[in-house]
Amino acid sequence: MSRLERVFEKFTPAFVRFANAKPVLAIKDGFILTMPMTIIGSLFLLILALPIPGWADFMSGLFGADWSLPLTQVVGATFDILALIGVFGIAYSYVKNEKIEGVPAGILGIISFLIITQASVLSESGEFVGGVIPKVWTGGQGVLAAIIVGLAVGFIYSQFIKRGISIKMPDGVPPGVSNSFSALVPGLAIISLAVATFAIFQAVAERTFTEVIYDVLQAPLQNLTDTLAGAVIIMVLMSVMWWCGIHGAAILMGIMGPLLTANALQNQAILDAGGTLVAGENAKIVTIQFLDVFTKLGGSGITIGFIIAVLIVARSAHLKQLGKLSLAPSIFNINEPVIFGMPIVFNPIMFVPFVVVPAIASFMVYFAILWGWVEPFNALQVPWTTPPVISGFLIGGWRAALLQIATIAMAVAVYLPFVRIQDRVSYGEELKAQEGSDQASA
Repeated sequence: MSRLERVFEKFTPAFVRFANAKPVLAIKDGFILTMPMTIIGSLFLLILALPIPGWADFMSGLFGADWSLPLTQVVGATFDILALIGVFGIAYSYVKNEKIEGVPAGILGIISFLIITQASVLSESGEFVGGVIPKVWTGGQGVLAAIIVGLAVGFIYSQFIKRGISIKMPDGVPPGVSNSFSALVPGLAIISLAVATFAIFQAVAERTFTEVIYDVLQAPLQNLTDTLAGAVIIMVLMSVMWWCGIHGAAILMGIMGPLLTANALQNQAILDAGGTLVAGENAKIVTIQFLDVFTKLGGSGITIGFIIAVLIVARSAHLKQLGKLSLAPSIFNINEPVIFGMPIVFNPIMFVPFVVVPAIASFMVYFAILWGWVEPFNALQVPWTTPPVISGFLIGGWRAALLQIATIAMAVAVYLPFVRIQDRVSYGEELKAQEGSDQASA
């Protein structure tokens, strides 16, 4: 075992414990429920803002001046309820992982979130309008409050049920009815806590819990993620975890994904208000697309660069075969065949490029946006299996597609010398094995 392996072997148990912690699993599994809605919303947003010059004028001439209104309804009904879906998913997932029926907890999560969230708005003329649910808090700006509420509801609900503090119905009662009555006692406790929280924050801060959490925690965290250092640290940690054999993307994006999505939604809100995104001023640079579409091309570590380098220089039969078999999955951003088939896991030769390539890509993408070469990203997302170049074009037009090509070229250049070293090792081992086989047959 190399010294590098011994060092990371000490940290691996901590990574595993963190990944398997109940709150982390609940956040990761809970926000997965938002993925279909954001992808569906993105399809309509793509029609609304297809990166083709003159597209809006063409659609106006075809369908009239109000052609975009139905599309914005879909976008608002998907992206603007991200926090509501998230709070349901987190509470549901937490309780489900405790082997308890999760739907009542998910519903209680939504109710609790709405109780502690603002239920009025001020019109442009300053008129107070009550009895409404402001979408600003059910969307990106309410994400962190939704996480807190979802975890609290999931924990409290599961504790009540596990300790038997609930109404138990006789045997033979339909499960749906039994589950409904089981939720009464924990539901009363959870809603009472939500009411008390609302009253306390109104009395002390004259604002809602959601607003305070956004100002005190979420906004600073979003600003922290929206830095070059933040982007590089996320990608380096993700690669290090993968190198240790841990699904780094699942762990980190379970935590960071909601915040990065909120960054993208904040950009979208500026566009919806008729503003223009300016990197370094009002726009967030590091968004969910920054990672998913650009710094994880072909999978974590941008291993599509490794595969192309293998296909260019490899003499080893193992590497040649690996490159051929892994190319097609990598085009669709699936790189487990490389990570575990190479393997890259605990391979000291591959550690440096596997960590360095995404870090360099972060620099490239960050400054391409900051210097105006590529526009800041809005809420539009594409399925994670969308091939490179296509995904770049859909997200940001031809310049973003060209940036992806440049990133892949950089990855090939960095991986190339390390692939040569690995190829010499693998080729030498194959020659020795062949010589041993020849001697045995003789």
